[in-house]
Amino acid sequence: MDKTGLEPETPRIQGISFLKRNKVAITKEITHLEKSNVKLSVTVPKDDVRAQYEGMLNEYSKNLQLPGFRKGKVPKEVLERKFAESLRGEAMGRIIESALQEIFKEETLPRNERPLPYAAPELEDEPKLDFENDLQFSVVYDVLPKIEVKKWKGLSVEYTYAEVEKEDIDRELEEIRERNSIVMDRDDSACAQKGDIASIDYQMFGENGAVMTEHQRKDFVFTIGGSSNNVLNFEDDIIGMKKGETKEFDKSFPDTHIDPALAGKTRKVHITLTSLKEKKLPDLDDDLAQDVDEKFKNLDDLKNSLKEKLEKNLDWRLREKKVNEILKKIMENTPVILPESMVKAEIEGRWRRLANYYNISVDTMMQLMSGENNPEKNQDWRNSAEKALHSRIIIETLLEEQKIDVTEEDVEKEFERIAGLSGGSVEDVKKSYNEEAVFYLKEDIKERKITDVLLAENTLKPGKKEKYLAFMTDNG
Repeated sequence: MDKTGLEPETPRIQGISFLKRNKVAITKEITHLEKSNVKLSVTVPKDDVRAQYEGMLNEYSKNLQLPGFRKGKVPKEVLERKFAESLRGEAMGRIIESALQEIFKEETLPRNERPLPYAAPELEDEPKLDFENDLQFSVVYDVLPKIEVKKWKGLSVEYTYAEVEKEDIDRELEEIRERNSIVMDRDDSACAQKGDIASIDYQMFGENGAVMTEHQRKDFVFTIGGSSNNVLNFEDDIIGMKKGETKEFDKSFPDTHIDPALAGKTRKVHITLTSLKEKKLPDLDDDLAQDVDEKFKNLDDLKNSLKEKLEKNLDWRLREKKVNEILKKIMENTPVILPESMVKAEIEGRWRRLANYYNISVDTMMQLMSGENNPEKNQDWRNSAEKALHSRIIIETLLEEQKIDVTEEDVEKEFERIAGLSGGSVEDVKKSYNEEAVFYLKEDIKERKITDVLLAENTLKPGKKEKYLAFMTDNG
């Protein structure tokens, strides 16, 4: 089929355009099925079917060029005789699409009767175009699950918590020292040790003795004992080497290695240490504090600022933990059946975000995350996605039931809050928000409002205390 929708032997049509999609007098019936599916049955009156078919014929007749006829002078009877089956097939497709568009554009159509954006409606059976009868067809599609959130307030919830300790401030100070360190070349006679910054040229050889092109690099830089070399794990092989030294050895990789080309394999590796540097960390004193920011008069000022920052982050995370625990309680009493397309879309979205985080393509991520690590097959990924969707539907339902809305005053206050955090002016903040960004800002405000209600309507008490770092990084 070519772009006109007719069979390949059909002459090319110049300047063809789609019919204007006028609203037709259609009728519909929606039947809710299992697993958050619905069946939409549609009837298009035969007069409308004929009108749209005739309109399409007129469009083709005006633009079609056939041997023996001038452009725009091809009789409709000739078109029907020559292309009857293709014309009827295309007309039916257009009529069905037009009818569905009109139905799904209705503002009164409930959310749980609209198709999910990532699962196209599927046509049940193949309807026939019969001008003597109304056109009837049915489509099946996934919808947002409808739930009843009955027990959502008056709950008693226990939550984990943390406090900012001296060790947390010390860790922040060490990171500042790292960022302000000076990198210096080590002496040529020095042996590589943990903490050094090494630069190497390496090659890895396959079973046939040929170089593995995906595993050869020049000037590969990493910190020995750091996290940047954990895929190939050359640390133990490099420790003790001197600048300019070359080493060849066999390296075995575990069965669980992330790269399937290396998992469970032993490969010959050729390494040359081309450079060796060390970090010189600054002293932890008043001078360092002033180097970080002139507003700090001494080291204590820097420590107080770090503590204030950590406590703000902790307050945000603590609120999130409390809301999550409340939602867990609500989820226990609010069952939901999630359509497979919804779960799959959530997993794929997480997969893509992970690929973006590591700055690699989705295809590369698929190759690396094979077998049990593949998000589509991994039960942990699925469980996490289902819990996130479950809680999201509860929030959306409560927002609708409680009629939570956002006023212009709410948006203005939010702009002021953002300006205060960034140190800029309210006007500058407003200028940085386009229409789409303002929409998402309003959604954030709405969600904050409903979580305020959840926190106010339920009893919360502290439970187990955790270390700050574990508390902040725990996804539970």
